[in-house]
Order: sequence, then structure tokens, then C-alpha cells
Amino acid sequence: MDYLEFARDIVDAAVRAGAHEAEVYLQTGDEFGVSVRMGEIETITQASSKGMGLRVLVDKRMAFASTTDFDSRVVAELIKTTVQLAKAANRDRHNGLPEIGPQVLPHMNLYDSAIAKMPAEQKIGMAKECEKAAFDYDPRINNSHGAGFGTHAGTRILANSNGILYSNSGTDCGVSCSPLAEGNGTKQVGSYWSSSRFLSNLDSPAEVGKRAALDAVRKLGGRKIETTKAPVVFDNTIASVLWGAVFSALEGDNVHRGLSFLKKKLGKQIASSLVTVIDDPLMPEGLGSMPFDGEGVPTCRKTVIEKGVLNLYFYDTRTANKYGKKPTGNARRGYAGLPSVGPMNFYLQPSETDPMDMVRRIPNGFYVTETIGHGISITTGDFSVGASGMWIKDGELAFPVQEVTIAGNMLDMMKGIEEIGSDIRFASSIVSPTFKIGEMTISGR
Repeated sequence: MDYLEFARDIVDAAVRAGAHEAEVYLQTGDEFGVSVRMGEIETITQASSKGMGLRVLVDKRMAFASTTDFDSRVVAELIKTTVQLAKAANRDRHNGLPEIGPQVLPHMNLYDSAIAKMPAEQKIGMAKECEKAAFDYDPRINNSHGAGFGTHAGTRILANSNGILYSNSGTDCGVSCSPLAEGNGTKQVGSYWSSSRFLSNLDSPAEVGKRAALDAVRKLGGRKIETTKAPVVFDNTIASVLWGAVFSALEGDNVHRGLSFLKKKLGKQIASSLVTVIDDPLMPEGLGSMPFDGEGVPTCRKTVIEKGVLNLYFYDTRTANKYGKKPTGNARRGYAGLPSVGPMNFYLQPSETDPMDMVRRIPNGFYVTETIGHGISITTGDFSVGASGMWIKDGELAFPVQEVTIAGNMLDMMKGIEEIGSDIRFASSIVSPTFKIGEMTISGR
């Protein structure tokens, strides 16, 4: 099937059926996943999928439907029903497609043929190699929750009644491991992962297994500490916990409804002058990279926070219409749902500082490697999560800490950032290098 022609034909048919505006979002893909435990395969999944979502508008009345059945009779009935539903829906003047026509989009290389061609035996071998590396790292690793390897290759197509017909393809792969360490009368589970669009950029399975084992082993003998205030260093594996909340607080709808601690902060200093935050959909090989968003708006690189000053909020088409703004090209979606604001490649800009140099300059502090719970309010900015990691003593990672809570306000936290590391890993759509906050409350005994 020619999916481009198929999508365009559906849009044309919806307009003929009475839609004033129509949009098709279509996805196809192939997935593979394997999990192993104790050297044996536990699960293997392999699947091909396709799906299509149709959004139609009649006089600002909107309806949406989706299907995985591309039979012509099924699609014809879906078009007819969706248009009828739109005519019966409530009118909302903020509904509408982006008021833009076809644009010349940049070519982005997001597809790795090496991933698409990998034999299943190689994928299984990488999962087994990862877990074996964890066991080989330290004799205290005596059990495992398993290791896994997965790949995905897919294409997305967007067509609408404004003449847009876009398509792009991409791949991604990932390897993860969760070993269990036992010692000092305790057991601890470690974890580590790597993901990338290109196989050549993926951390080796052996490295992932070793890092996961290290995470488990250094938790052994963890203890609480006395409640105190001290510098806190967020390891790059969990540092995005702050920036994910910040992104949610920058969603235009949250801001304008008064549900964000960053409302009325445009052009104001909200963070340390060391802090520059970028959202870059055009990053080569980025996991969140895409030339057009989920509504067909061309994407662009945006400096969200520049030297601590807030530059913008994020909008999809509906929220932009609602608040008199322009879409920022941040609509994310799958074929089975409507667009909503989401991050592309949203990250804290790294420096050239070695994270361990931060540690060496701290006489007493907390190096956080894991956070637990969801005690974060984007409305008030309050931040309170369970945490574990290592206590810093005289510039060294001295002993493991567990069952403590770190708390503060996100504005104070961002303004309190004193150092930023160089160790950024683009392993998801929101990432961060290691960074240090000058002081936070650490609640223990």
C-alpha cells in the first residue's frame, strides 16, 4: 500500500463528506524486544503495527476517530461516522488545524539500516551479554531482575486539508539491566540503560551491565543520615526529574490557567546564570528529533531559558488559538490520540566540568543517584521526593545513603545551581548533565 496516497485520499474523502478541515495521522512500525534473566530467555516479542487517526472539523466542531483496519469499507465508514459526529459536537472557536500550508522541511537522518537489519540472534546475544557483564563485575551480584534489548523502526505520515503531506522514518534501540547485589545483610537492585536512534551510538551491553552492577553494589549498607541542609548533586541518570517538572510548568495551558509556578515569569530571571535550557527537535540523531510536529508545524531549535532568563512557553495549535499565541512546534501524539504539548530534545546545556570535580570541592553533601515518589507540584513549585545515593565527605563518595527525603522549591533549586557537569547523555527526550545545587533540606532520622 502507498501510505502517502492512502492518507491524502482519506483527507479528500472527509472533505467531500462535509468536513471543513480534515487531518490524518498515520503510523507504521516494526518492534522487537527480548528479556533475559539468569542467562535464559524469558520473553521475546516481535510485531508489526499500523494505525491511523482521523480528525475532522465542521464549523469549529471537532471529532476524532482511529483504526488499525485499513480495509476500504472500514475506512469509508469511519470517515462518514466521524464527520457526522463532528456536526453534532459542541462548537469551540479554539478548534482548528494550524493555519499553514506545505513548507520545505530539513532532511533529517533518523533511520539506521543497521538496526532494521539486525538478526534476532544478535539482539538476544546483546541482552545476554549485558546481564553477564553485571554478574562478572562483582561477586556480590548474585541475582537479577533481568536484562533486555529492544528495537523499533517506524514511519509517520501527516496529511491535512491545507495541502500538507509529510512523512519521516526513524529507528531506535535500547539495552537495559537490573542486577541484584547482596552483602552486609542487605539486598539492593541496581539499574542502568542506554538508548539511541543509531546502533553505533548505543553504549555497549558490557558497559551497561557494569554500570548497573556498580549501581547495585554501591547501595549495599545504605543508611539514613541526620536531617540537615547541605549541597546536593543530582547524577545525570536522574537529573531530568527536575527538568521534566519544569517542562510541564512551561506548558501554555498550565501557565494561563494559573496552574504553573512559572506563570508571569517571561523575561525574568528564574534560574542561576549558569542555566541555559534548550529544546532542539532538529538535533542530529536525537531521540526526540523530528522535522515536523504532530500537527504538521515545522520544528525549530528554541532557547527556553538563557543564562537563567525565561524566554518562552510551549503551545500546540489549540492552546495557541485559545491564548492568542503561535504554535511552538511541540505537538506530540500517536495515531490513537489527539495532539498535546510535549518535549522534543529538552535539555540543560552542559559545561566542561567533570562531575567528579564537583564532588571533590564539597566537604559534606549528598550525591543523589535515585529518586522515589512523585512529590512535585508544578502549581506551587514544591519539590519533595524520596532519594538514595552516596554521602560526600571531604570530597569523596564516602558511604551509601537511603530512605531520606530531599525537599525545596523548584525556583530556589534552579537559582541555587552552582555547577553543571559535562556528562550529558541523550537517552530520552528530557535529559540533563549532573548538576549541583548549593543547599537543600535532606530529611533523615
